[in-house]
Amino acid sequence: MRRFIIDTNLYIDWLNAGKHESIIFQPDAVKFMSTVVMMELLAGAYSVHERTRLHDLFTTFTKLGRIVTPSSATYQEAGDVLRQLQTVHGYHIQKSHSLANDVLIALSARTVGGTVVTQNKQDFLAIQSISAFKLSLVS
Repeated sequence: MRRFIIDTNLYIDWLNAGKHESIIFQPDAVKFMSTVVMMELLAGAYSVHERTRLHDLFTTFTKLGRIVTPSSATYQEAGDVLRQLQTVHGYHIQKSHSLANDVLIALSARTVGGTVVTQNKQDFLAIQSISAFKLSLVS
């Protein structure tokens, strides 16, 4: 069965507008929650209701044993990938704050044999050009 790590942007669309339910609730795939995605979602959850919904979601993933946390080796590789993104693709880390998070999501997905599902085509394709991982782009 396929394994998915769903990126923050798809969860935001789902939580705010009910979009992407066919992806988020796809029955023939096992979904994992990245701790990086958890952090990004909570950073934008200003109301108690939003935080409660997120904590319920995170609790479900925790009970299922499907939380993915970057290891120290993943962080080391992420540093190498970020350096290469700057030299090869001209990224400026200071201007692209979420790029480090995207690299961690991509590399963490690889550790569980998962596919990153995202709308962020530009950054994830650039990351993929430096370090291989499975990617599914959503329009």
